[in-house]
Amino acid sequence: MFPVVETAQGRLRGYLSGDVFAFKGIRYGAPTGGRNRFMPPQPVAKWSGIRDALAYSDVSPQVPADRRSAYGDLIMFDLQPAGPGEDCLALNLWTPSVSQQAKAPVIVVLHGGGFYGGSGNAVGMDGEMMARHSNSVVIAVNHRLGAFGFLHLAEQGGTSFARSGAAGMMDIVAALQWVQENVSRFGGDPSRVLVYGQSGGGAKTSVLLGMPSAKGLMHRAGVMSGSALRVMTPDVATARAAALMKALEIGPRDVRKLQQLPWLTILEAQAGLEAAARAKGEAPGSFAPVLDGVAIPRHPFDPDAPQISANVPMIVSTALDERAYRMSDFRMDEVKLLAFARQRAGAKAEEVVKMYRREDTKSPAFLIAARIDSDLLFRRGAFVQAEMKARLGAAPVWTYLWTWPSPAFGGRFGAVHGIDVAPSLYSVRGGLNGPNPSSMKMAERAASIWGAFAATGNPNNPALPHWPAYEQSKRATLILDNDTRVENDPRAKFRDFWATNRPAAGATEG
Repeated sequence: MFPVVETAQGRLRGYLSGDVFAFKGIRYGAPTGGRNRFMPPQPVAKWSGIRDALAYSDVSPQVPADRRSAYGDLIMFDLQPAGPGEDCLALNLWTPSVSQQAKAPVIVVLHGGGFYGGSGNAVGMDGEMMARHSNSVVIAVNHRLGAFGFLHLAEQGGTSFARSGAAGMMDIVAALQWVQENVSRFGGDPSRVLVYGQSGGGAKTSVLLGMPSAKGLMHRAGVMSGSALRVMTPDVATARAAALMKALEIGPRDVRKLQQLPWLTILEAQAGLEAAARAKGEAPGSFAPVLDGVAIPRHPFDPDAPQISANVPMIVSTALDERAYRMSDFRMDEVKLLAFARQRAGAKAEEVVKMYRREDTKSPAFLIAARIDSDLLFRRGAFVQAEMKARLGAAPVWTYLWTWPSPAFGGRFGAVHGIDVAPSLYSVRGGLNGPNPSSMKMAERAASIWGAFAATGNPNNPALPHWPAYEQSKRATLILDNDTRVENDPRAKFRDFWATNRPAAGATEG
């Protein structure tokens, strides 16, 4: 069956997969090449007749994923169905009904990969199972990445390029505007839109919460392992833009030439800058959303939670062993663990190792090292974000900590970064979790969280124990493991230690 849905822009043909309707490659914005490059997203021209929505769109140009690590293969980050290109402003939609009377909740998922990689076409973003399980409309979004989405040219290009450092985030806003205008035609309720994402997807959600143009477009928000407190400042962004232009041999007064180059030429220059950053031990994302004063007028959660989204309830989460994906020395012994801790905690390294070993005497040293960095890099930001949101007192925030370990490689990676992505969409497809009774049980619990949250604005449901909202006196946290439970202020000693002991500069970069 190939249903046709009338949108505000024209008719679209999708297909029926079992009992879920799928529409792929729905354009919410015009192609971004040529004069549209670095510009705010432009609308799609209306069409007559029927357009097929049967295949994925381009993905934003990006540096290919590196498969030399086992973790890279586990998350299948190299598999981005469809090739790179600048006709990438598109979304993929799965729905249990195309009746306008259905009024199902809407789940918009933003992909990970920082601000430089990934796509809404990826295997992990497939929403069919979640649409079926939660009776929701599920939407995965593609948008511009890297230099194409966040090259800040305001100083070099003037007012014409004033928003270029925020273009990728403006794309997401345009996608949410499409949802508001059209989702009811696909059986969705435009007054119940959840936006969430993991890693880079969580960071994008964090930024959206402070954007005036996003106000009213999302009614619940979720940040999984990606609490972004600040965005890039104009001075840093201007320097990075100058570096890219220098690599391309384009002078500061010739910004328009950037719109005339093949996109591959720009991507190659970006890749060179990122390789140089990695060689110096810096994070690979050369370009990220910029505090441009208009599209992004403030840091997302600095110095406080944004008032503009005060009434949007949130879920903020992390996984216990996030940084296991960055560990390369799987044979690390206790001597090397102490040396690792010394790089993070200096003279207090022995105290740190003893503290972590008192909590866990059995895990290998490399996993303890990963946990140290997870507390530093991921959980410190998550605590700040949750507490700032709770302090506003306008809408509740819930927090969870995922501790169930991935069974891959005999559990070597622990509860690693990204472990909760597929379960959140009621899926165990792929290598990170894989299909088994335990992973299916965790998928049931994780999907129940996001399904209930989208439907009601509260994640509590019969698949979970009662889960109170987070507030500073108790810090109630759902622990997602085989023994799923709620604990007040779990692992408090680690939070307190790292709140008062700053790591060495650059210790947790990347």
